[in-house]
Amino acid sequence: MPNHDKLDNIDLKILSSLLDNCRESDRQIGNKIGISGNAVKSRIARMIENRIIENFALKIEPTVLGYNVLYVVTTGQDVAKILKQVGLIGEPFFVVPCVGGITVCAIVVKEDVEQKIELAKNLMRDVRILNIFEAENPGIRSDLTKTDLEIIRYLMKDPQLKIEDLSKLTKLSTKTITRSLKKLQDDEAIQFTLVYDPEKFGQYIPFAVLVWIKDDLVSTMNQLKKSFSSAFLQKPFIAKNQIVLFCYSNNIFELDNITQKIRSVNGVATADLFIPRQIILPQRWINNAIKTAEASNRLHLTYQSVK
Repeated sequence: MPNHDKLDNIDLKILSSLLDNCRESDRQIGNKIGISGNAVKSRIARMIENRIIENFALKIEPTVLGYNVLYVVTTGQDVAKILKQVGLIGEPFFVVPCVGGITVCAIVVKEDVEQKIELAKNLMRDVRILNIFEAENPGIRSDLTKTDLEIIRYLMKDPQLKIEDLSKLTKLSTKTITRSLKKLQDDEAIQFTLVYDPEKFGQYIPFAVLVWIKDDLVSTMNQLKKSFSSAFLQKPFIAKNQIVLFCYSNNIFELDNITQKIRSVNGVATADLFIPRQIILPQRWINNAIKTAEASNRLHLTYQSVK
């Protein structure tokens, strides 16, 4: 029997499935990993009770709603102070305090990215900026309608809402809800996921490796998957010249070894290691973007690139 206060390998497989798609049913997850749906349900309930799973979430890439993204790496782990400083530049997309006294932030900004970078350097005086750069638009095309946005508004509160419940809340037909949900789940820029507490992984260590690509991204990604997929906690995030690998290890030395091996892969320019202590995924910017979109006269909100 597993220790009820600590994760085991089966828990990690369940977490991995939920991180990639938290709308997947208990039975579907159980079929993948070889246990019953009831056993999956019980383990998920335990992870929620123990606050390993903090909440289920809808993660939307900002470019889908017409925003650019700045990444800022700062010293310090006073989240309240960092959020206050970030608010001088734009809205926080995610904030991750990491081991080693640094915090990684992603900030959504609407325009004048270079100007915003200079503004950040000048205004964020209460924290020391170690690095700041724009995330290149991955070129993902989304074609969201106002109907999709109305459904997203409710999914943000509970991304696991059943079709019948969404239909009652939105006053839309179950057919319309089903069609929209399929579109959202097939969209590379929208992820039904969860937020977990890295400090409650027990013997396991979740970590992320930010990989900068110097050659062909697809072939480099294929090499990384071939060599390191057994260590993946969830599917990688891919941009034009960046890949973020989300991994786990049960050994600090193995973790370092994996990072070194990633750096030696053909096509990799550099790779930076981050071990999170906390994960914060603010949603206010999405609410603001939906309000702006709903005020528009356009039915479809298509964004291929943001200048």
